[in-house]
Amino acid sequence: MTHSGKCACGEVEFTFTGDPIGTSYCYCQSCRFRSNSDRYFGVWVPKENLTFTRGAPSSFIRTGDSGKSVEHFFCGNCGVALAGFAEIGGFYSLAASTIENSEQFSPQMLIYTAFAPEGTIFPDGIPRYDKLPPGMGES
Repeated sequence: MTHSGKCACGEVEFTFTGDPIGTSYCYCQSCRFRSNSDRYFGVWVPKENLTFTRGAPSSFIRTGDSGKSVEHFFCGNCGVALAGFAEIGGFYSLAASTIENSEQFSPQMLIYTAFAPEGTIFPDGIPRYDKLPPGMGES
């Protein structure tokens, strides 16, 4: 199966093949900045399964909590956050809101909940981690 998505102005488009390897709501400070919300909804796609098919996203790199790099991709024209590439896991975390038919995805885990704003109400029945799931943060 092939999925597609784009930024708000359509200058940058992408496709990915196959099913995501995971989905999460992330409550870390960086994701909250990028989403301008109390959380970011990420759809995790292996590096080799994602292709930018139109335009070239802008990016910046930061060091993640794991000590590994995270490269954030966004549209240089409209500013929409498209994805982050997590070196620690070798996958892109695509912004669910940029994927066509994104309602087919739901969060499988809640990560970095220790950094959620005070008063955050977490969805019931979804595994919750203070930071990353066990084993994921190891180098």
